[in-house]
Amino acid sequence: MSNTVILYIVISGIIALLVALFQYRYKVKHKLSVNNYLLVLRFITVFAVILLLLNPKIEQLSTFYEKPSLVVAVDNSNSISFLNQDSLVENIVGKIRNHQELNEKFNIDFYAFGNELKLSDSLSFQDKQTNLDNLFDGLNDVYKQTVAPTIILSDGNQTYGSDYSFATRAYKQPIFPVILGDTVAHIDLKIEQLNVNKYAFLKNKFPVEAIVVYNGDEEFNPKFTVKSGSSTVYSSVLKLDKNSNSAVVNFTLPANKVGTFSYQVSVEPITSELNTQNNIKNFAIEVVDEKSKIAIVSDWLHPDIGALKKSIESNQQRTVSILTAKEYENQINDFQLVVLYQPNNRFKSIYEKLEASKSNKLVITGTKTDWNFLNQVNSFYTQKNSAQTENYLASPNQNYNVFIINELDFESFPPLKSKFGNVEFTIPFETVLFKKIRNTTTNNPLMASFEINGRREAIIFGEDIWKWRAQSFLNKNSFNPFDNFTGKLVQYLSTNKRKERLTLDYNSFYEGNSNVIIKAQYYNKNYEFDNRENLVVSVMNDSTKVVRDFPFVLRNNNFEVDLSSLLPSDYSFTVKTTTDNLSKSGKFKILEYNIEEQFLNADVTKMQALANNSYGKAYFPNTSQDLISSLLNDNRFVAIEKSTKNTVPLIDWKYLLALIAMCLASEWFIRKYNGLI
Repeated sequence: MSNTVILYIVISGIIALLVALFQYRYKVKHKLSVNNYLLVLRFITVFAVILLLLNPKIEQLSTFYEKPSLVVAVDNSNSISFLNQDSLVENIVGKIRNHQELNEKFNIDFYAFGNELKLSDSLSFQDKQTNLDNLFDGLNDVYKQTVAPTIILSDGNQTYGSDYSFATRAYKQPIFPVILGDTVAHIDLKIEQLNVNKYAFLKNKFPVEAIVVYNGDEEFNPKFTVKSGSSTVYSSVLKLDKNSNSAVVNFTLPANKVGTFSYQVSVEPITSELNTQNNIKNFAIEVVDEKSKIAIVSDWLHPDIGALKKSIESNQQRTVSILTAKEYENQINDFQLVVLYQPNNRFKSIYEKLEASKSNKLVITGTKTDWNFLNQVNSFYTQKNSAQTENYLASPNQNYNVFIINELDFESFPPLKSKFGNVEFTIPFETVLFKKIRNTTTNNPLMASFEINGRREAIIFGEDIWKWRAQSFLNKNSFNPFDNFTGKLVQYLSTNKRKERLTLDYNSFYEGNSNVIIKAQYYNKNYEFDNRENLVVSVMNDSTKVVRDFPFVLRNNNFEVDLSSLLPSDYSFTVKTTTDNLSKSGKFKILEYNIEEQFLNADVTKMQALANNSYGKAYFPNTSQDLISSLLNDNRFVAIEKSTKNTVPLIDWKYLLALIAMCLASEWFIRKYNGLI
């Protein structure tokens, strides 16, 4: 309370006393003994009222002792039970939990970590992965502002996440690891890593890289084998010894069929090897046929058509069919993109169907193009029909950024022939190439592209494109630059996919240690995401034919279902909506693989470094009592005296109001009793 407030209180007391004296000493007619009591009551009343008007703030100071926290984090992954350390861990945890002196000195918090960090009173040792870096991130959020020595019971083997060796840069608590597992190095041969893409294209070969590590002294020549089912698709003999203790095996496998195929990679185990689980790894590859079918529609024979076919098909994932307008009309839904070469009135039905389906297209005009027809069926650009022709050179637009076009020297290309006239667009468009007449570059496009209402279109205003491909070969001694340009144009026009009301996001295969998650999005008839829908997935095991239903949950604007409880096998599934009966099906495979069973020894080096970097100390299970003694005797971990100051306004003190009421009532009663009223 400040000196000013104290002065005001003193003045308030003087004023209250003067008022009371004036009332019961100066002004009173009869001097009675009871006046002294009335004077005191009036003084208290007036003084209390003035205090309420001043409303001084009263500070209350309280002190208490806060014990430090003791964090006990236990590795709850499969590797602990695989190394037969589970009962030992439970014994150590029970000893800490029930230790009276530890509980008196610390607030003890128990956590379990594996796939994620969580508070835990019981342990299952069933987590399929270990993320030690995530452990320290989670603990740092909770104990950043407190003293919290941390005991970690783990083998130190991490299966995913960032390297926890650098965790002490952010986590500033002393760490006391209890290192579980065998610390003696045994002879071991294992497949350390397997690198392979998830997808492969049909009729291609996909690369595989395997890294084999050997821990032993004698020379050993194991057989390396890759099997698909019961068939061996690759094998080789490795040469390993104490000095050359690793081998990188690179090979390719054919992708001859569409679908998901699983493979088993194995290396011949050593006779005295204790852990043979890490001698085998499985992987799967999904072979996809992503060949795009493209139609070139024309009623005229021209060298451009053959040049375009060869250029587009230089990418083996694309096939081109050359059709007349009537032939294409009967199979319009079989193609992902259409090239309309010099359209005329025979193309009327094609334009109507392409407009209805909002399909992308590439239009090439020339000397035989019927512009009267094209102006009638197309509302995006127009050109007057003229009998006069003109040769136009190409000048690239340096500001065009939809895809890269600077690989070609367009300035050296021969001119394209087209009907004379300027093209007028009614919508926003981007010029790819400007028309150039002799040495003058115009603002009129020779090639343009635009995107409107979810579809894309490109137009080339000229024929004799075959000359460009030939000139590109003369410039670079290769067709590749021109073919790459054509490929980019085709890719741009083939990018958009038709909207679907129910979409799924899932992998064709999952490793046995990973979470099996399927995500879905549902849109109403206006293609707005609708989170009110209920989605259910029916999953059938292809081997046992057992069907199980799982509901989706809404999470982050996605419907999501976790199928991690399923056993390794092949599965078929169908996702259904409950209101309008939409459905979508698929297949996935869960591979049999447990990464937690790939470790034979504890990572002693990392765990000891973790302790040293945090000013802690590493222990082993047989020295856990020493750890308890060390924590009890460590002067860094003592209770901290803390104080809290609570400032309360006097007006909040209800007892003062009660005192005023009581004084006024007493004064009135005494005066009434003595006939002074």
